[in-house]
Amino acid sequence: MRKLILTAALMAACAPGLGRAADAATPGGGGVDVYTDNVMIVLDASGSMNGNMTDARGRKVNKMDAAKAALLEVLRRVPATTHVGVLVFSASNVSDPWVYPLGPRDDQALAKAINLPQANGQTPLGTYMTMAKERLLQRRKEQLGYGTYRLLVVTDGEANNEPLDLVDRCVTELLTSGVTVDVIGVCMSGRHTLATRVHSYRAANNPEALERAVRDVFAEVGAKTDTGAAAASVFREISGIPSEVAAAAIRALASGAADKSTVPAGAADNTSPSAAAHQPPPGRAPAGGRRPTDSSGPWPWMIVVVVIMFVVFIFASKAGKRQRTGGQRRKPSR
Repeated sequence: MRKLILTAALMAACAPGLGRAADAATPGGGGVDVYTDNVMIVLDASGSMNGNMTDARGRKVNKMDAAKAALLEVLRRVPATTHVGVLVFSASNVSDPWVYPLGPRDDQALAKAINLPQANGQTPLGTYMTMAKERLLQRRKEQLGYGTYRLLVVTDGEANNEPLDLVDRCVTELLTSGVTVDVIGVCMSGRHTLATRVHSYRAANNPEALERAVRDVFAEVGAKTDTGAAAASVFREISGIPSEVAAAAIRALASGAADKSTVPAGAADNTSPSAAAHQPPPGRAPAGGRRPTDSSGPWPWMIVVVVIMFVVFIFASKAGKRQRTGGQRRKPSR
């Protein structure tokens, strides 16, 4: 009886969200997979990317060629659940900067797109970061806020040929929208100004470090939690907690979630791949104030469901105890 009550409570709490997700993932609901991870890559093809960097063997390697090779090597190993888009700026031979629109990975088309750009021109970084941001937020709407959203910038210089505050404004909007921002500085003489503003910054002063930086970024993509197993674990943990304590815990969790709904403009600095890989994930803002925007997905609701299940369990236990006690009292004495 208790198992039936708990199962019914869980199904009742989860059914609305599951229904919305199913509608979105079917042709009638728009045909968009709401559980994909999304990474937009902004690739610098400005004139300075024609410069050289030195590899581990002391050979000179063109920076643009090294960036292409690193992206191709890593992206061919990306799982199908990760959708990728590539946006290139300042390339002399590219008429459409969206060389690979955000979507599922097609190795042949992706390799052609990444190998296409020839470095030339200025560094309008803020303009193209803004374009990538708008595409990611559009995809988040299509996925009902589920999945993860990431912007990777690969550049060797500071923004120019655009308003001075454009990059700052774009980064602030990205962070407060719950989009993770990673920057790789390609063989720069100093740290990029974005180093102290984004979730992670990796300096890549040789081709090997560049490939490692790209690999580290994608290693952090799609780290999901098994909410079903987690919910069972939480239930076991709280099974002996009085309802008053559980209620207080939920209030504290709700308060903490509200405090963290907006990511501060200044994120932790990270200049090494190893440190970046261990950096704790920053807080994320909910999509449209309603749905989660990161891989934590339904965790807040799951906690509430578990507490409701706990309360139902307590009431069922008390009711059963009263029935047994009443039966014993009515039993005639011999």
